[in-house]
Amino acid sequence: MTTITMAVQERRQDVTVLFVDIVGFTSLVDRLDCAEVRALQRDYFSVVSGVVRACGGIVEKYVGDAVMAVFGAGEDGFGPEAAASAVKAGLSVQESLRGRLLAGRFRVKTRVGLATGEVIVDPMAAFDGGYAMVSGSVVATAARLQAYAPHDTVVVCSATREATATRIAYQELPPVSVPGKSRPLDLFRALQPQTMPRTMPTAVGQRTVQIMPRTGPLIGVS
Repeated sequence: MTTITMAVQERRQDVTVLFVDIVGFTSLVDRLDCAEVRALQRDYFSVVSGVVRACGGIVEKYVGDAVMAVFGAGEDGFGPEAAASAVKAGLSVQESLRGRLLAGRFRVKTRVGLATGEVIVDPMAAFDGGYAMVSGSVVATAARLQAYAPHDTVVVCSATREATATRIAYQELPPVSVPGKSRPLDLFRALQPQTMPRTMPTAVGQRTVQIMPRTGPLIGVS
């Protein structure tokens, strides 16, 4: 049996991984000068990284038009709030880019995929911009889900949906067959954040009641 050793600072924990990329990026940049590509990327990366950091995530890497970010890898550990922050970041990225002219002339659409699961985290990598700070199959799953996401949508795996079901409204999509996976992956489209129900004590005893927010119907939920 092979013994796997970990660096002293590394730890095993759950995180939510986010991948986002630009729809049709390859065909777009094939028509552009490299200086134009750089200007587009600069604006795009600035928007995405700003949203990710505002939501408590860490940008792990930039590759071409793809951005990978990690949520829940900090000292406070992972929880439903970290997963919900990741989903909200995906929605906010798309809202921030919608109608925006990158480099003053390019309108883009994106796809976002998120997956939640166990990884090995190297906290010290965060001081190097986050590069290679997490390792685990959940990284590949998030990248795969992003590739299967309909244009201009945020999709998540079942584990992410379960962790955030009271915080985010979802629409179930058909499962997708992903190369390398033994069975199809359940897929859920994130629609909008939900207000958490408030729990208040009743006048008699210590029982509690949930006060649910009054909301309208969710458009697009099947």
